[in-house]
Parts: sequence; structure tokens; C-alpha cells
Amino acid sequence: MGPADGRRSDVSIPDQYADTSTWSYHIDEEYYAALDRTRALFEEDWPEPDATLLHEATAFLSREARLIDQGRFNAWLELFSDDCLYWVPVTAGGGDPRVEVSHAFDDRRRLTDRVYWLRTGLAYSQIPASRTRRLVGNVEALELDPETRLIRSNFVVHEFRAGVTKVYAGWYAHTLVKTEHAWQIKVKRANLLDSEQYHENLTLVF
Repeated sequence: MGPADGRRSDVSIPDQYADTSTWSYHIDEEYYAALDRTRALFEEDWPEPDATLLHEATAFLSREARLIDQGRFNAWLELFSDDCLYWVPVTAGGGDPRVEVSHAFDDRRRLTDRVYWLRTGLAYSQIPASRTRRLVGNVEALELDPETRLIRSNFVVHEFRAGVTKVYAGWYAHTLVKTEHAWQIKVKRANLLDSEQYHENLTLVF
């Protein structure tokens, strides 16, 4: 190992790729361990939430659903925290992303790329663009502490693209954190009912 920035002296890396601030530096073993703990909580029975908590959780999910269906992806992106994760697992219930593939496993940087890609209008798999409408229901909420909430819900997404209508069903697992200005999504896991089956052109946003 050569230079102080960690680059090997025998490997030439362009300077524009040497800045690790563009990497997913926050997704480390501690982050994965936290995912494991939270995933277990989503499998448990929760006490009935108070009316205010349930109302706020439902309103948050309804707003997110509307932003996605209206194609307002920049506004949707602002719902996520800087250390966020957007996860669509292949394994039912999540599995272990360390060793198992996912349909999507996006940190904030990759999620920003996804939004930019969708907004260009040049993505081949989204010509023409998907038109979607989703229903979100059976909302449950759990307040872990004053700054962390878990929200569990069911969803049905109807997609119309290129003359073909498709329906996707499953359940969401949202982890929200309280920031200075609002509640934001730290982890969104979209668990498809048929996640392990073959899906053609799974490029819509869940």
C-alpha cells in the first residue's frame, strides 16, 4: 500500500474515482446487523398504535404513493434520509443481502441514479414510461423511540406500459427516522408476493 489515501502504488486509479465519499461508506457490517434486527421486528406482532401515530403513518405512505404514481421522483427522493436504503429483495421476507441477490438494493447515491435515469426519458426499458396506480392498506405502526418508527403495510401496484397491464402485490416495511425538518425514510423494503419468480422488465418504482 502506498499513498496515505489507501491507493496501491502499483495500481493507477483516476483521481475522480479516488474520493470514497461517493461510495456507500455507511453500508458496513454494523448496518447489515441493524437490518437483521429490524427485519426480525417486522415479523413480530405489534401492539395497537394510538390514533395519532396511525394517522401520521398512513398519511406518510399515502403521500409517498401519490408522488410515485404522479412520476414526481425528485420529490419522492427527498423523502429519504442521506443514509437510506431502497430494497426489493428476491428472497421472501428479505433474506440476507450479504449473500443473496436483490431486485434492488440502492443506497442514496444509487437511488439518485435511478431517479435521474427514469427522468431522462431515454431508458430503453421505460419507453414508453410505466403508468402506475397503487393501493396501500392494512397499515400498522410501531414507535421504537421518539426518533424512530416502523411502518408495516400491504400494497397492490397496477402498472400499464406498452399496452400491457401488470399487477404486483406484496407488503412494505418502512423504517422512518425523525430529522430536523420531517420524518424521512431510512429503509424501505418492498416485499413482493412472488419475489422469487421471474419478472420481466422490473424497472418500475415500488
